[in-house]
Amino acid sequence: MNKRFFTILLLFAVLLSAHAQEDAASTPEAAAASELPNSFRQFSIGMNIDSLKTALKDDSLFVFRGDQDVSYLPVTEQNLVESAGSSYIKRAFFQLKDNAVFIMAFTMNTELIDHYSIFMSFVKKYGQPSVLNPKEAIWESESVRISIERPLVVKYIDKKVFNTLLDNSEALNSKKSEIRDSFLENF
Repeated sequence: MNKRFFTILLLFAVLLSAHAQEDAASTPEAAAASELPNSFRQFSIGMNIDSLKTALKDDSLFVFRGDQDVSYLPVTEQNLVESAGSSYIKRAFFQLKDNAVFIMAFTMNTELIDHYSIFMSFVKKYGQPSVLNPKEAIWESESVRISIERPLVVKYIDKKVFNTLLDNSEALNSKKSEIRDSFLENF
């Protein structure tokens, strides 16, 4: 009798949970979660380097020094723009491929803003994260991935560009491995 009671109770809990998930999927919060932003303030995924420099100069949250904060990474043919922040943001990093921003990372000043506040702001606007663990919380749509990482970095990533770079990196590593194996066969 006890075992049957617990089985019925478990089945009821599963049905109740499924019903709650259906209700949650139709709420405005769930709709907002599917529409993740690809921007923060006037910075957005896909903006070109000139627009980025202008935006950094115009935004009071950043202490942008101009071209000395811009680096070219020849191996990956990418640009990296790094800027000091003021107040809530300590540092910001923008990675560009083909003259378009595909990663934005903002290191927060934990003396002025805390992880919980940022996390709850995201949950309120975009719903629960798709991944949650002690290191990070991740929200994803088809085109963008946003993460809040510990201690406190907020990242926006263009998934299409990032996945293409990962695929190219894996292909390059595979080719390097083949060349290495070929070399070792000479012995």
